[in-house]
Amino acid sequence: MNRIAVLLTVHNRKDKTLECLAGIFRQELPEEVGLEVFLTSDGCTDGTPEAIREQYPQVHLIYGDGSLFWNRGMHAAWSEAEKGDYDYYLWLNDDTILSDGALVKLLDAAAEKQHRAIIVGYTTDESGKYITYGGRSKTTGLMTRINGLTLCDTFNGNIVLIPRSVYRVVGKNDPVFHHAIGDTDYGLRAQKAGFESFVVGTACGVCNCHVRLPKWCDAKVSFVQRCKSFYRPGGNGANPFEFFIYRKRHYGLGAAILTFVSNHVRLLFPRFREKSPSKY
Repeated sequence: MNRIAVLLTVHNRKDKTLECLAGIFRQELPEEVGLEVFLTSDGCTDGTPEAIREQYPQVHLIYGDGSLFWNRGMHAAWSEAEKGDYDYYLWLNDDTILSDGALVKLLDAAAEKQHRAIIVGYTTDESGKYITYGGRSKTTGLMTRINGLTLCDTFNGNIVLIPRSVYRVVGKNDPVFHHAIGDTDYGLRAQKAGFESFVVGTACGVCNCHVRLPKWCDAKVSFVQRCKSFYRPGGNGANPFEFFIYRKRHYGLGAAILTFVSNHVRLLFPRFREKSPSKY
C-alpha cells in the first residue's frame, strides 16, 4: 500500500480550511492508496479546530500558539507525520482546492519518475485562465508554460508531493524560516542533493493569486508601519535576516548582501523601483 501524509497549517480561515479538507476527502483513490491528514492549527480563534474535529475527526490536529506561521506550521505537521514513515508527504495550502483526480495525477507522475522526484501540482485562478502557483525557475520565476511533465528548479508549496526517497536525504523544510521562503528553499536544497522536481502537465487545483505590493515597500503606508511589516517574522518573505540566509545559501554571499542593502533602500524610499504586481 502507498501511504500519503497530507500536511497543512492553518490560521483563522475556517471556511477555506473546511473547503480544502472537503477537496482532499472527495479524491477517488485506488484501493492500494491510503491517506491521512496532519494539520497544524496555529493559534486559531475562529473555531477552526472545533469544526475540523466535528466534520473530519480522522484529521490529526497539532496545535501552535499563533507564532509558527506557514513554514514552521508545516514543519510541525511534518514532524508529527514523519513518525509514521509514510511513502509520500503532500504539502497543501488550506486556500487551495484540489481538482478531482489531482492526487492520481501526482501519483502517476511520481511512478513515472520511479518515486525519485518531487512532483508539483500547479494551480489556476477560479477562471482557469491564469496559472497562480506551481513550479518555479531560478531565473524567470513562476512557470506559466507547462507542456506535459515539466522540469522546474523549485516551487510554491501549494501542492507538492514529496516521496520518502527525497525526504530521507533532504529532510523536512527548514524552520529557520517563519513564513515564506521555506518552500522555494526546499526545492533548491533538493536540487543540490541531486533530486529533480517536475510540474504535472494539467492543473491540480484552484487558488486565487495573492500578488500585491507588500506594505514594507508601499509609499502609501507610513514608515513605522513599513518597518513593522519588513521585520516581522511572519511577513511575505522579505524579512531581511531570513532572506539573507536564503540568498546566501542558494545565490552566494554577494547576492545576499546586495539584496539586503537594496531592500533596505526600498524600505526607506518606497517610490524607488515601486511597481504594480504583474498579472500572470
